[in-house]
Amino acid sequence: MTSKEKEKTNTTRRKFIKAATVAGAGFMILPRCTIGGKGFVPPSDKINIGLIGAGDIASHHLNEVFRCDDVQIISIADPARNWDGNHLNKKGLGRAPRKKTIEEHYSKKTPNYRITEHEDFQEMLEQDKSIDAVICASPDNTHAYISIISMRAGRHVYCQKPLAHNIWEARKIREVAMKTGLATQMGNQLHASDGIRQTVEYLRAGVIGPVHEAYSWVPATRYQKWLTGYPAEAMKVPKGVNWDLWIGPSVFRPYNRVYSPFTWRDFWDYGNGSLGDFGCHDMDAATWAFNLDVPESVQVFPAGNRGSGEVVPYGEIGYFHFAGNENRPPLKLTWMSGGLLPELPPEIPQNLKLNSRGAMFIGEKGVILTNGNAASAPEIFPESLRDSFTAPEPCFPRSAEQHREWFDAIKGGEMPLSNFEYASKLTEITLLGVLSLRLGGEKIYWDKENMKAVGLPDADPIIREPVRAGWEMA
Repeated sequence: MTSKEKEKTNTTRRKFIKAATVAGAGFMILPRCTIGGKGFVPPSDKINIGLIGAGDIASHHLNEVFRCDDVQIISIADPARNWDGNHLNKKGLGRAPRKKTIEEHYSKKTPNYRITEHEDFQEMLEQDKSIDAVICASPDNTHAYISIISMRAGRHVYCQKPLAHNIWEARKIREVAMKTGLATQMGNQLHASDGIRQTVEYLRAGVIGPVHEAYSWVPATRYQKWLTGYPAEAMKVPKGVNWDLWIGPSVFRPYNRVYSPFTWRDFWDYGNGSLGDFGCHDMDAATWAFNLDVPESVQVFPAGNRGSGEVVPYGEIGYFHFAGNENRPPLKLTWMSGGLLPELPPEIPQNLKLNSRGAMFIGEKGVILTNGNAASAPEIFPESLRDSFTAPEPCFPRSAEQHREWFDAIKGGEMPLSNFEYASKLTEITLLGVLSLRLGGEKIYWDKENMKAVGLPDADPIIREPVRAGWEMA
């Protein structure tokens, strides 16, 4: 892209932001009537969805939307028309193949069904006024920008986890969501599972007594283990890819296939390592059950290859310390990734094999183990407690699926349980760990009110990362 083309793109972007901000201030042009709330869609109507992001995770969102007869995708936006993902064993990436899949699905009931296709999501929001809501399935570094602009334009938003790439963004998203009152949901899909809701109910009911210690672990590691930093080689941008637009608010770097598709998580500019990828899934149960606020202190160390200021490490081990209150004692939450596993407490048979992913809560009366992802059913130890405890009455509704919760909210139902108010808190806890990791394992004492890491000025540009001209969110 030439400098003249970049300036034209940035000018258009600034105009759209200004218009969207005016809309968010009280002159919002809504695609539907406002009966029942902003952007409310009558129960008898179909919800019109715009899909933003056509990478690997888009297939999951398509499958869930396709299950619902009262929802339809009418538009798609992505900087890449096609991505070659054969070297990663990934196929169907880019807006052209995703568009084909969408149209083929709906054409089974509606012959010749067609959707609109856009390179820039802002063009989609401007031109397709009938869009009620958007699903943001882009890389992490554009989550906040897309979510904020979409909400200011009056669209309900479902955004993949983590909600933001830095802490300032997470708080800004929450602010805009609370101001607009739109239906929001973060894509930590396991939040809607029976397993995590049962785990939270057991913990809140005190089945294992007061909990002082918890663990979460995942097998995730860096995808490209040979990386040491940003590649020096600039490659030719693939045909049909607007690379400048893909980079988003981050520092511009010449194209290289190590960035995308999919492997952008290896770089701090675009992803946040294993903790950023899985923290909003696997620390969710603890955050939800104990209503955790930000930790008093957090310290996360790289494990294995340490990575650098440019690329993420192979693994992580970290410690989140939460102050106690009138409802619970102080809690130490340990995070592990890259194949690390916790030691088994004496309440658990020592021959039990831990899965590569799980969570464990150690209470004064026993232990709860979810030996798998956060959706796994809770197991109680010791066996004597398992055989004698009385299961608490469910206090959370069982969910058909996380997208369905969001669709029902758009139609006037209850706000989803992983809405942006809750999700921004979970994301901030996760990103505080990422902050410590990016600073090489520095111990963070968090000044919540001022959004500062006490005594660590080097943290400031990570807490609120600078953005390129035309990508401002304030």
